Amino acid sequence: MANSLGKRYECETCGTIVLCAKATPAAGTVHCCSKEMKIQTPKQLPSSD
Repeated sequence: MANSLGKRYECETCGTIVLCAKATPAAGTVHCCSKEMKIQTPKQLPSSD
């Protein structure tokens, strides 16, 4: 899986968060603590009602 531009990746071990500022055309992954980092899920904003 290639890195996705604008996506945030989070380390499940230490909690480090990385923002991808440049996409890689080849298959590359972000690693931290010797493990592949997972894409961080977006948090829902509160309703403005």
